[in-house]
Amino acid sequence: MIAVTGASGLLGANLVRELLAQAQRVQVRAVIHHDQRALVGLDVEVSSADLADPASLERAFTGVDVLYHLAGLISLRMDDWEDVQRVNVLGTRNVVEACLRCGVKRLVHVGSVQARRPRPFDRPLDEDRPLITGPAAPPYERSKALGELEVQKGLERGLDAVILLPSGILGPYDFRPSYLGAALQQMQRGDLPALITGGYDWVDARDVAAGALRAANVAPSGSRYILSGHWLSIREVARMVAQISGMPVSRLVVPLWLAKLGLPLMDTLARWNGSQPLYTRHAQRVGLQPSYNACPRHA
Repeated sequence: MIAVTGASGLLGANLVRELLAQAQRVQVRAVIHHDQRALVGLDVEVSSADLADPASLERAFTGVDVLYHLAGLISLRMDDWEDVQRVNVLGTRNVVEACLRCGVKRLVHVGSVQARRPRPFDRPLDEDRPLITGPAAPPYERSKALGELEVQKGLERGLDAVILLPSGILGPYDFRPSYLGAALQQMQRGDLPALITGGYDWVDARDVAAGALRAANVAPSGSRYILSGHWLSIREVARMVAQISGMPVSRLVVPLWLAKLGLPLMDTLARWNGSQPLYTRHAQRVGLQPSYNACPRHA
């Protein structure tokens, strides 16, 4: 039995489909919280669980040989520590404990490349870059780093685990949508009055799913791998959105110093409509950097 937490999310939806497409038939248990849209019509067993409820995780992991832990909370706000800690740190701790109790043979934990210090920007970021764990670090990065340390603690207790560090994930079956998927929709609808300089390393969700399968099958226990794609500027991404959708997107590109003046407005609008702001001080400082690039170790 193979189980996938966060199976209804962007990466989970692609991984489940990749598992079902394998030549050797496998049983897949999709561990979700509530949303099942990404799983409609798929031959999977659905199990409801809450990362904050250890008993529900043990029920979901019973009889599982390989667990892919994808569930997590993405936030680019600077005031979300309690939320991201509950899901990304304490939730991962509960997952590790449930794996040990249920005898899961291998855990594939999906963290984030953002858990590692982005600077210096003039050198490729690899798996050996130090984690961001200080209290002054942005909440999301810190939570993913501390979540990774929870997996390391599990390894010390005998858990067989592999850690994957994807960059910005985009792709199909993004029903919710994800944070980046919502950003693309904002571009397509023309909700962004201007673009900003800088860019990010983007990776296809299907490539990350394929990498996760390979990690489960051949990666040594305790290893970690960056799963990255290609660096593209925000302007290049917007051009692709326009070409695919046939809808014009903003051609105005403003420098970061000017974009910073509009951050309070962006945050206020996001809170008003219940969305995540695309441009935040956090995003500008950490992700949207002209020279940021992830350099993976090849398995």
